[in-house]
Amino acid sequence: MFTSNGLRRFAVLLTVALSIGGQAWGDDAATAQPPRIDFARDVQPIFAEHCLACHGEKVQEAEFRVDDKQLFLRGGDSGNVVVPGQSGESLLLARILSDDQGDRMPLDADPLTAAQIATIRAWIDQGADWPDDAEAGTIRHWAFEKPIRPELPSVHHQDWPLNPIDAFILAKLEADNLQPSPEASKEQLLRRVSLDLIGLPPTIAEIDAFLADDSPDAYEKVVDRLLASPQYGERWALPWLDAARFADSNGYQRDGRREAWSYRDWVIRALNDNMPFDQFTIEQIAGDLLPEATLPQRIASGFHRNTMANVEAGTDVEEQRVLSVFDRVNTTGTVWLGLTVQCAQCHDHKYDPISQADYYRLFAFFNNTEPEIEVDNRNRDFVGPKMELPEPQQKTAQRRLVDAEWKAANESLKVLKSQLVKNLAAWETDLPYLEEGGDKIPQNIRAILNLAAEKRDSKQQKQLTEFYLRQFASYQKLADRQQELKSRSEELAVETTLVMSEQDQPRMTHVFNRGNFLNPGEAVQPGTPSVLHPFTASAEPNRLDLARWLVDQDNPLVARVTVNRFWAEFFGQGLVNTPEDFGTQGSRPTHPQLLDWLATEFMDSGWNVKAMHRLIATSATYRQASKITPSLLEQDPYNRLYARGPRFRMRAELIRDNALAVSGLLSDKMHGPPVFPQQPEGIWNHIGRTSNLWKTSTGEDLYRRGVYVYWRRTVPYPSFVNFDAPSREACVVQRSRSNTPLQALTLMNDPVFVEAAAALSRRLLTEHPEASPTQRVNYAFRLATGRRPHAAETAILTERYERELARYQQDTAAAEKIADTWNADENIDPAEFAAWLHVANILLNLDEVITKG
Repeated sequence: MFTSNGLRRFAVLLTVALSIGGQAWGDDAATAQPPRIDFARDVQPIFAEHCLACHGEKVQEAEFRVDDKQLFLRGGDSGNVVVPGQSGESLLLARILSDDQGDRMPLDADPLTAAQIATIRAWIDQGADWPDDAEAGTIRHWAFEKPIRPELPSVHHQDWPLNPIDAFILAKLEADNLQPSPEASKEQLLRRVSLDLIGLPPTIAEIDAFLADDSPDAYEKVVDRLLASPQYGERWALPWLDAARFADSNGYQRDGRREAWSYRDWVIRALNDNMPFDQFTIEQIAGDLLPEATLPQRIASGFHRNTMANVEAGTDVEEQRVLSVFDRVNTTGTVWLGLTVQCAQCHDHKYDPISQADYYRLFAFFNNTEPEIEVDNRNRDFVGPKMELPEPQQKTAQRRLVDAEWKAANESLKVLKSQLVKNLAAWETDLPYLEEGGDKIPQNIRAILNLAAEKRDSKQQKQLTEFYLRQFASYQKLADRQQELKSRSEELAVETTLVMSEQDQPRMTHVFNRGNFLNPGEAVQPGTPSVLHPFTASAEPNRLDLARWLVDQDNPLVARVTVNRFWAEFFGQGLVNTPEDFGTQGSRPTHPQLLDWLATEFMDSGWNVKAMHRLIATSATYRQASKITPSLLEQDPYNRLYARGPRFRMRAELIRDNALAVSGLLSDKMHGPPVFPQQPEGIWNHIGRTSNLWKTSTGEDLYRRGVYVYWRRTVPYPSFVNFDAPSREACVVQRSRSNTPLQALTLMNDPVFVEAAAALSRRLLTEHPEASPTQRVNYAFRLATGRRPHAAETAILTERYERELARYQQDTAAAEKIADTWNADENIDPAEFAAWLHVANILLNLDEVITKG
């Protein structure tokens, strides 16, 4: 037994580490030969995460180290911890298997599972191999090793897999004595894949067509149709815009409006065009630096102009510039590397092999970006360079006419002003005696007039002059017209977007001691973390070199991180459950070989995004029914083994889109400036010190998709917030998913959802004027859920309709008020309209309607 408390603690930490990660590499349990345990991939990350703090280079409790091969094998005060090749003789395994609660590892915790014990036993029996090229003190985490395409595992039920994904999933299910669920019904499957690929429910015509298609490739044809739909880009832009921290405002207290929507449109178009992900990356990181960069490529560089910008008076110019660069580095680390690089901003990363110098070498790539700081006596613009966008000729002509008229009015006003001001002194002399009750002169003007001319400051003299001039009708009329023309000119102003731009002279980059920009340390050149693949740069490394390094085939992280996010969108969780952290503190992959297969397949396909989405959507794994059985609930409550299909609530924007689609209100208009749909009154009244009040859109802009809704960082759209949309003040690659009363209240009372219920009521009465209540219930239910209701569901809703109808037939005034409020057609019976509105409201509140199942 161990005689040292320090070594005892090491055993606890090691076994706890194994309980967290040891099972993760057992995907091939169904293969003929047991999997070979790889030290760098499977074992050393555990040491790095759980053992180095007490048994590393700086601290060696019990004289034991885990960062050096020879010292590890030698053991500590108690001698050898592991006997290579003989797990039965290893003290570590003996303590793991001990029946004594005081001796068993881990202490005061659940024992390791059979699979976890098998993993550590296999490593020891295979010789506890520690390759010589695993250098002392070097942390070689699994995610830092280039993915190698694994062989497909053998499985017993060979008739189930439809593509390689299924082989990996099934192998793990069989190893855990589980079996897949049956395939989902055609109605359920069509709704699921429609919501996943385009974010909208299928129409009844689409449902009927799919049900009638008995061809073997009926489902694959649906998937291909959805992938080709323009709505695909609108749906898949949503997670990317979260990651890109895209918003229509600057953030901070003022949170003024910015013109950035053309970047959002670029993302939608790029996704619809299936732009390869490597090119998608390069254009966003460094589109402005590409040879002969096109307009779209320059717009794409707006990815890193999505940083917040504090334009408050008194803001420190350099501090705000540095904060923007920090954000660009941190966002790049999260989105493409899946690493918490920000932890190295003030000191070396405590868990991952990223030094502070590594961080500032990344910082140097973005440190040369032009901030375009403008001063206007009150605030500073840290938003960045802007680029004018092309516009229709008609708009250009209108603006030229308005600008010409404004210029003429301005000149006339100047001439008139110069003539009138000559008589200002005489006017003061001729004024009646300035006393209370005299002529109607404002108090502030009276106070200025009571001062001698030489004692007035410039502000007071300006106020007096303006008051004097407006006593003349000719001046007042011309000034009002000038203001009207100015407002019209602003409405017709050239639209711009934010882009990246480099300074002519490179800015020197220093490591900031403790992250303080006022305390610069050693100078560094642009570079990448040394733990990853080598960086090959041009003579003067820039963002374009960084972008190409990111999508190099030798990069071990980018493909893994990206396909993991794809997987999470389809299944509600990633194969790595911490998509923002692939480092040693992040979750271990549940199916590591599947992750590596997907990563290599993604790169080998030419970084084809739609091909990866098709691969996932057509897998047998994805097509399973989502029903959970008591057995599955007990064995796999979080569905991390994927023995059933995905079921989880839709994104906030898609919940609104779904209600508009079901009701028939949804507009298919794409692209352009943000829209302002209905929201509760007064939301913006006390936010910031700006005049940017919410001006509700009109016409079809009221009913456009959520991706186009104006995104103000300090006050995002309320119904989106209630369904867990982020503020986009910072990069987010995984939204939280809560369940609160606010969500039910939103569905019942939010203006958009109430109007959707009214529109659905109108739709039921106008599209099927001769239908019975039961037929209308069935039709509405199919619209909302994508399936036919059960008899009991039909009975409940029909009974509710009849009860509400009777009530409104008694209270005709209430029925007529509801019908008038929602503009029901004159030939619609108000009582029927109000009753169906109640039924529609119930349907739009169903959990099934806002859930992808």
